[in-house]
Amino acid sequence: MENMEKDLLQTIADIRGFMPGSAFSLRKNGEGIERHSTEHVRINAKLDKPGIDIIVDANTVGESLHIPVILTDSGIKDVVYNDFYIGENADVEIIAGCGIHNDGCDTSQHDGIHTFHIAKNAKVRYVEKHYGEGNGSGGRILNPVTIIHMEDGAYAQMDMSQIKGVDSTMRKTEANLGPHAKLVINEKLMTHGKQTAHSDVTVNLNGEDSVVQIVSRSVGKDDSIQVFHPIAIGNNKSRAHIQCDSIIMDHAKISSIPEIAANHVDAEIVHEAAIGKINSDQLVKLQTFGLSVEEAEKVIVDGFLK
Repeated sequence: MENMEKDLLQTIADIRGFMPGSAFSLRKNGEGIERHSTEHVRINAKLDKPGIDIIVDANTVGESLHIPVILTDSGIKDVVYNDFYIGENADVEIIAGCGIHNDGCDTSQHDGIHTFHIAKNAKVRYVEKHYGEGNGSGGRILNPVTIIHMEDGAYAQMDMSQIKGVDSTMRKTEANLGPHAKLVINEKLMTHGKQTAHSDVTVNLNGEDSVVQIVSRSVGKDDSIQVFHPIAIGNNKSRAHIQCDSIIMDHAKISSIPEIAANHVDAEIVHEAAIGKINSDQLVKLQTFGLSVEEAEKVIVDGFLK
């Protein structure tokens, strides 16, 4: 594996290599090139379309699995369908992510459609990082789709971030929560240049005492455009909280459109949204420590997105 590929994997999945015994699937330039299952986590290639089925046995606790994707050839358009079946009482961590290195003039694009079936009382932490780089003029496009079905008492935390270098992204997330299920979605996003990023999130709180928390933090620089549209729908006794915070810089444009709906008298749904520039007092304070304006801005932005 080339150093460039190793660096991509380090950036998107915090790995330099796969530890023996770890479940993993590595996809490169539209093809699955390496896959490993464990006793309680099986990863099988789909037979009817590109993608994999990840099956986690009931009561599996403490296992991590990695499913990174990298594109290193210009002009690749990759569509993959991954289904996750998390057994009852399991507790696992899933590290995903896609890195695109494009030195050519043709667009490279990855569309990942991930569907989660999380059984009763199971717990999942899902981490997904998106990143683009390369000296070519070709676009770097990522269009992830995440569908989540949660049974009674299930818990899921979805940490999804776009680091930098992605020219265009259209993210769609849909979740259906059963009784006592809890979903936490954390989105972090950085755009610069003429990049565009759209994120649509719809959560249906169908079960009694279901809970969702959606937190979005973003920074828009240069002439980039961001649109964040979260929707929480309370169809039963439930609670939802949506929080959208953004820093706008240069000539960027940011739209935050939180939407809430209650179809049950005991649905409690709250949203908050704020967009603003970097606080000038913070800049001045950091400059008194010897930082330049650019260095001070970086410290503030990095802290905001941490």
